[in-house]
Amino acid sequence: MANVINWFEIPASNFDRACEFYSKILEGKIEKTNPHPGVKMGFLPHFEMGAVGGAVVEGDGYEPSDKGTVPYLNGGDDLSIPLSKVEKNGGKIVMPKTSIGENGFIAQFIDTEGNRVALHSMK
Repeated sequence: MANVINWFEIPASNFDRACEFYSKILEGKIEKTNPHPGVKMGFLPHFEMGAVGGAVVEGDGYEPSDKGTVPYLNGGDDLSIPLSKVEKNGGKIVMPKTSIGENGFIAQFIDTEGNRVALHSMK
């Protein structure tokens, strides 16, 4: 098994706002689709076949929350870059860039929907 996680979904109460937020902080296009009636899904950028992917999702049963599971998104070469865009685009930083020793750095934020999400990078 290459990865324990192979897919994740970030709930949204305002799909377009959430897609715009993640598009700006991750500097990538969000591919929007409606896979089922009443469900909107925006695929987050991922660049390798077989890589873990995820999406912003709006629909019945998807409730944004700052409690529970915290997905860690790839912060690129230096998570300071996407982190610097969080508050400019409507999010709130709740844990600044923090060293985790030889494992790099992490930071956490609340997105525009109220979800707690984190970033990780080696710098």
